Amino acid sequence: MIELRTPAEIEEMRAAGRFVAETLATLRDETKVGTNLLAIDRRAHEMIRKAGAESCYIDYHPSFGASPFGKVICTSVNDAVLHGLPHDYTLRDGDLVTLDFAVSVDGWVSDSAVSFIVGTPRDEDLRLIDTTERALDAAIAAATVGNRIGDISAAIAEISHGEGYSINTDFGGHGVGRTMHGDPHVANDGRAGRGFPLRAGLVLALEPWLLATTNELFTDPDGWTLRSVDGSRGSHSEHTIAITDDGPIILTDRSFLGVK
Repeated sequence: MIELRTPAEIEEMRAAGRFVAETLATLRDETKVGTNLLAIDRRAHEMIRKAGAESCYIDYHPSFGASPFGKVICTSVNDAVLHGLPHDYTLRDGDLVTLDFAVSVDGWVSDSAVSFIVGTPRDEDLRLIDTTERALDAAIAAATVGNRIGDISAAIAEISHGEGYSINTDFGGHGVGRTMHGDPHVANDGRAGRGFPLRAGLVLALEPWLLATTNELFTDPDGWTLRSVDGSRGSHSEHTIAITDDGPIILTDRSFLGVK
């Protein structure tokens, strides 16, 4: 069921968005060559506890997950792009890292992800990350009253295909509210003018993600982490937004912190 939020409810959702933004900015700043993925999870857990927030991940057990997730943040590295289960891995120079984080604050959920390089970057990785970030910007710009879900999907696809990347539509954006995943599904490829009409009060997590040379995934033996079938690297950019009559509001905006 697709739910629309009142202006007052959207205001209430700002606290969750701000906390997610601040946490990701902090974790990105602290994540370096030599950082262990389990340390990132412990730090995120500490921040959740101090804020009185609730993790959306730790007990999460959808049909595609082998067991409850058991951690509070997704840490995907290099050929992993989604649902990366934190494990005992120490980051190396040049690793491409994605942090994906969702929490509930006072009963409202926000969800966001950021990809970046630790240490020495490779040009092809920077291009991949830049493409998902620009695709997210285009998706947000298309999230206006009077457009349709397909306009968001088409905006993501135009940027992604324009850079020569193929797109997997198994996982994409989604509704956000009292729970992390709700209707509607927002595919990262689609036809403009099609799908559910965008209305004021619709809150969505938009999340373009790409793999460098494939659009096919496989599930790691941990039962969660999704990796490229050919070993190529992945990037994932995500914000939670609210559609209003005055345009989209980025609830997880990190720009006020001086970071993208």
